[in-house]
Amino acid sequence: MDWQALRLSLSLAAWTVAILLPVSVVAGRLLAARNFRAKGLVEALVMLPLVLPPTVVGFYLLLALGRNSPVGAFWQDLFGRPLVFTFEGLLMASVIFNLPFAIQPAQRAFEAVPQTLRAAAASCGMSPWRALLRVEVPLAWPGVLTAMVLTFAHTLGEFGIVLMVGGAIPGETRTIAIAIYDRVQAFDMGAAAAMSAVLVAISLATIAATFALSARMGRRFGP
Repeated sequence: MDWQALRLSLSLAAWTVAILLPVSVVAGRLLAARNFRAKGLVEALVMLPLVLPPTVVGFYLLLALGRNSPVGAFWQDLFGRPLVFTFEGLLMASVIFNLPFAIQPAQRAFEAVPQTLRAAAASCGMSPWRALLRVEVPLAWPGVLTAMVLTFAHTLGEFGIVLMVGGAIPGETRTIAIAIYDRVQAFDMGAAAAMSAVLVAISLATIAATFALSARMGRRFGP
């Protein structure tokens, strides 16, 4: 069992969720409650990583984060090392690739919040941000929680993006999915099976806990 790869995967998933949680709330609420001319284009761009092959997304991210790109050059000048094939670069790629999983369920949850509640909150003198945090987020929270679980589970199992942007550097970018692939390539089926079973157990426990928490919150905020 490659515990170092597992810890790195869990760390990557946790950081991705932490970054995308506020993004999913703000972007999901904006797309759910606002109509603007480019809304369809924005929704299409958000969903694009979901339909493109991971290698295609990874290729463009490799170009966007490489040392010859503005982002990569800025990072190189600031920290003295390249962005690609590092944990930080892998985290940036993970955040971008998980945007559909983080935003779409949150958007659907905010769309289910009645418009009359927003109007009632405004008539009570609540600011838009206070109404969002005190009224809308508690009602939409099961959807936001689902988005975060999907993001976490998807990050744990992601392979193509990790390999393209991060490579397989032990302790830096070698995640559990890469470790499983390496063990299969080495015909070490026992180790691959053990790591796969741990990954399945973590994902199953995470999803089960989310369903239980969503049901509990539904009873709390339900009629």
